[in-house]
Amino acid sequence: MLPTALSSVAVRHSPRPPGWARALRRPPRPPAQLLFGLALTAVLTAIGLRAGGGLSPSPTTKVEIALDLAGGVLGALAILAASERRFWGGATLVAFALLALLCAVSITWAVQPSDAWLETNRTVAYVAVLGAGIALARLAGDWWRALLGALLASATLISTWALLSKIFPGAFAADEVYARLREPYDYWNAVGLTAAMGVIPALWLGARRHGHGAISALAYPITGVLIVTLMLAYSRGALLALALGCATWFLLVPLRLRGAAVLAAGATGGLLVTAWAFSKDTLTTDRVPLDARITAGRELGIAVLAMVIVLLAVGLAAGFAAARRAPSPTVRRRAGGTILTALGLVPVIAVVALALSDKGLSGSVSSAWKSLTDPNDKTQVSNDPSRLTKVGSVRAKYWNESYKIFATSPWKGAGAGGYATARARFRQDSLAVRHAHGYVAQTGADLGVAGLTVSLILLVAWLGAAGRTVGLRALPAALRRRLPGRLGAVPPPRPWTAERVALATLFALVVSFGVHSTVDWTWYVPGTVVPALLAAGWLAGRGPSNEQPARPEGTWAALRAGARSPWRVGAAALAAAFALAAAWSAWQPLRSINAGNEALAALGEGAKGRDRALELAREARDRNPLSVDPLFELAAIESAAGRRDEAREALEDAVRLQPSNPATWLRLAEFELTSNPQRALRLLKAALHLDPHSPTGTRAYLEARRILLARAQAAADRRAAQRGGAAGRAMRQQGERRP
Repeated sequence: MLPTALSSVAVRHSPRPPGWARALRRPPRPPAQLLFGLALTAVLTAIGLRAGGGLSPSPTTKVEIALDLAGGVLGALAILAASERRFWGGATLVAFALLALLCAVSITWAVQPSDAWLETNRTVAYVAVLGAGIALARLAGDWWRALLGALLASATLISTWALLSKIFPGAFAADEVYARLREPYDYWNAVGLTAAMGVIPALWLGARRHGHGAISALAYPITGVLIVTLMLAYSRGALLALALGCATWFLLVPLRLRGAAVLAAGATGGLLVTAWAFSKDTLTTDRVPLDARITAGRELGIAVLAMVIVLLAVGLAAGFAAARRAPSPTVRRRAGGTILTALGLVPVIAVVALALSDKGLSGSVSSAWKSLTDPNDKTQVSNDPSRLTKVGSVRAKYWNESYKIFATSPWKGAGAGGYATARARFRQDSLAVRHAHGYVAQTGADLGVAGLTVSLILLVAWLGAAGRTVGLRALPAALRRRLPGRLGAVPPPRPWTAERVALATLFALVVSFGVHSTVDWTWYVPGTVVPALLAAGWLAGRGPSNEQPARPEGTWAALRAGARSPWRVGAAALAAAFALAAAWSAWQPLRSINAGNEALAALGEGAKGRDRALELAREARDRNPLSVDPLFELAAIESAAGRRDEAREALEDAVRLQPSNPATWLRLAEFELTSNPQRALRLLKAALHLDPHSPTGTRAYLEARRILLARAQAAADRRAAQRGGAAGRAMRQQGERRP
């Protein structure tokens, strides 16, 4: 008895193992996958917040440069660490690179070569993102949880930022005049798309069978926040993207009961908050005073916070209930069938509702189709929540203009980014619209049949690669298995592993982005494009899900082995060199803009700054020889120095550089307006031919006509005065001759 007690005391008071002491002195290192997910979240969130709507040159260019360099580094690493596995996603990457090459070649015929250069830089950066996704799948395919978590976290953070601009307008959006959420992209539909894309991985988080239950419960409040963000953006395109993305997820993923619980609870909470917000004029009316917005924002913040708390409790309760008593396979199967049936009944119910309406089925469909496609339709869609129930849109005008541009040059279009300039010839208003609000319409106008063909090849290549990864080819076999008699040999079903569920979630996310990009111009917003392309690249590069994913633990050894291969080192160096060249190309237009701005600032310093301004303007022209802006700045500097001939020559160079751009003709005409109105009138005829509805061109044309008429009248008065003077002199001479 005593030895036993002594031994127990000895064990109780024995010194701790050395490992315990080290653990107390140094906390355990976080898992590498967690660090990767956090880093990716930070990168995606920074891109969304920094790049904004993709229209501001400085932040957009900096993001593109970072994407080029990151894609080059990851591509070089993937080449060095290449395994014996097949190069999945190669066809998709080549097709996308071919699209970028077509954009670059279109500079030679573009109506706006400088815009074609910018679009080439943008497309190359997007190719780098797709390549980065493929490289990450080959280097760390086993870290798919971190990828999905980063996509969800970044969408949630950006959506929260958008909501904070409404909850705390004094701190985040003091100068905002619109009620619709549009921060941080300065475009409401892009905000709605980010929220819609975030709902898809939220379904995965709440429906997954693996992982901590408390973390999975976060899917419920996150979905509520995303739904509120989407609805307060009033984005019908985002609603469509959400509907089709969720439908894709429920059709593919067998975790329908869990996913339906997340979506139903989150949507209920989000829609209740949305309904309350829509009842407040201070939250839904434009140009509300700041003090009223601050008060309403506090109330909205309280409502959102209450929703988050309630939905978190619902998520935890659902998780505990499922853990205590999980539904039987029969219940899950019946619930899944019910959900699929409900999805199938949605269009049936819509058809029945239209048939019972005042216009009937055919009348309602034709009226909706006319509102969507007729550019002359007079349906008014206001900028308030009522737009969510309307069908009409101004996109029909933009699509009609893009078709007319396409018809003028169907095979090659107006050049990448040429829609903004070429549409001036066909527009019926004075609005400055840069994009055709739809990928197909924009590509058809910019790159014609060539661009549409390459885009179709890219789509087919990606669908083939993603379908192979997710296992979509096994779906027909699954249907054949259910047929009586089972025609032919049927391959065994591919199990729905946790990774395959995640890959199907990525597929649904890309589908939601593709749907929205078809009807809007969010292709130009990096915050929405980069997550979608990263997911698309991962799907293309992963390979079949029944193969083992790449494990990052052996990456260092693979890199060392690849470094001993001359051709791999050469290929990696080539990828890095191409990334550097792409980054340099993306930087030059921004350098030109900066030099031009410095030139104008130096011009404001008076005579002492004119020489410096002239030097800077020439540097801007050398850095971007495709842009007319440096020539305009050079003309302004020469004109301020009194060298009108040199100023005229710079403006004439601009016309020769971009003869299809009405702005070049208009600038030269305005320069000649007072000194040579006859020539200005001829130049304005060319400008108005290219842009008949230009207010500036019309005013300049009328001014030129007025000057010419005034000069003609003055000349007539002088001639009349001369004739009158001659007649008076003759009369006086006759009077002197009389006796």
